[in-house]
Amino acid sequence: MPAMMKAAIFVEPGRIEIDDKPIPDIGPNDALIRVTTTTICGTDVHILKGEYPVERGLTIGHEPVGVIEKLGANVRGYQEGQRVIAGAICPSFTSYACQDGCCAQDGGHHAHGYKPMGGWRFGNTIDGAQAEYLLVPDAQANLAPVPDGLTDEQVLMCPDIMSTGFAGAESAGIKIGDSVAVFAQGPIGLCATAGARLRGAGLIIVVDGVDERLAMARQMGADVTLDFRKVDVVEEILRITGGRGVDASIEALGLQSTFEAALRVVKPGGTLSSLGVYSSDLTIPLGAFCAGLGDHKIVTSLCPGGKERMRRLMQVIETGRIDLGPMVTHRYALEDIVEAYDLFSHQRDGVLKVAIQAS
Repeated sequence: MPAMMKAAIFVEPGRIEIDDKPIPDIGPNDALIRVTTTTICGTDVHILKGEYPVERGLTIGHEPVGVIEKLGANVRGYQEGQRVIAGAICPSFTSYACQDGCCAQDGGHHAHGYKPMGGWRFGNTIDGAQAEYLLVPDAQANLAPVPDGLTDEQVLMCPDIMSTGFAGAESAGIKIGDSVAVFAQGPIGLCATAGARLRGAGLIIVVDGVDERLAMARQMGADVTLDFRKVDVVEEILRITGGRGVDASIEALGLQSTFEAALRVVKPGGTLSSLGVYSSDLTIPLGAFCAGLGDHKIVTSLCPGGKERMRRLMQVIETGRIDLGPMVTHRYALEDIVEAYDLFSHQRDGVLKVAIQAS
């Protein structure tokens, strides 16, 4: 009889439940980690709602913090009992798409496997992190040791939202002194705001409709906060920039309305950096796109992964450049994750991120 563990599994659209599953067996290039803390992502909510299809019975989640329980025979440089994280995107570094990414601008974003989103395996194509144990494939490329002195909650954002939000700022090509607008201040939008600040933006304007999120945005580096319930944000951003528009806009929600607004406020020759996960087709309005003559750049980013990306993000935290700990607003035990999903998916009680304590 195989040893068993608790895991949050996708049952059907509208249902993710805790159930028993066998603890994974590992191969020579894998590692087994005992998950100590994980969290729920907006992408997990898309899975819950049936908006992003995964296999029934799959363990959900892609943001692990844990301790190495067992190492495959080929994995070197790590030891059992070591605290580690693994990026939500865990590329193999052997596929054509992944190796081609090594040559990308800004030092390369390691995100892809053999097809688009192929590097996103946890909770997508293999069992994920909302469980007591997690198999990490290609462990030597993807496990990153947690520096001494950093807590689980301090590094919990690194595997996904910090990497994604920062990628949005990096892909936007933000330069020192640039003006930037960030649409939506959920967890990823907040990290994009923080990333824009670290990239040297001279003016950061953020948009949301939740007072607590606008307040958090100011902690992350926003200079101007706009409540879309109270002002026409496109008009206001154009007014603030003297009609020039911003050098870069970042869309972090995944709606037609925010995408279009982000396009309308970016200057001719500027960049729209899209981070949202969209549930329906997008349309590009003729006027906002200047009939294709605006010299705009529209870019998307998938969360960069790999141990070097994780090391860099944890170093930013360790040296005090940024503190994402305040983004953890709620805490639940793994056994209560269904309740946590209900809170997070309905955005109640000022929730930003939920720490799920697996052990």
